[in-house]
Amino acid sequence: MTAATEETRSLPRLKQRYREEIVAQLREQFSYSNVMQVPTLVKIKVNMGVGDAARDGKLIEGAVRDLTAITGQRPAVARARKSIAQFKLREGMPIGAHVTLRGDRMWEFLDRLLSLALPRIRDFRGLSDRQFDGNGNYTFGLNEQSVFHEIDQDRIDRVRGFDITVVTTAKTDDEGRALLRALGFPFRATS
Repeated sequence: MTAATEETRSLPRLKQRYREEIVAQLREQFSYSNVMQVPTLVKIKVNMGVGDAARDGKLIEGAVRDLTAITGQRPAVARARKSIAQFKLREGMPIGAHVTLRGDRMWEFLDRLLSLALPRIRDFRGLSDRQFDGNGNYTFGLNEQSVFHEIDQDRIDRVRGFDITVVTTAKTDDEGRALLRALGFPFRATS
């Protein structure tokens, strides 16, 4: 067995498809002269805000547990930078959790998201293709953590939503949209 065969076998499924099919497709579509110009994924950021954690400290533990199960990586706890009296928030109180995924773990998470989690959303009609930031990065939110099969339905203490940001090397929204569409993002048909 050669070293190249071993390498392709250990690659995540979506990353292998990107290298074999999607790079050539995007290079032809945008007529890039160099393969390094083809946009790719940099990182995926998963953010779960828990505003009620200011009143109940156990809520942040549930958010950390859920994000750990979903992403396979321990999240960092976000703390309040300022005290805000109207929200009964003090500086340093935990208010959320976030994870930054890179490398193979990012590709595996994206594969699970696209092939398992999004199809489990009830009445799902596709993601909006208008939520790009102008530089080819895409952010969308999910209303509940139970769409991931890693979460045990019986152990959910409360429904938590979270945001997912996909950061790419694309220069424009059109390049980012083409990359994500080629990766399998189910964008809504615009009429």
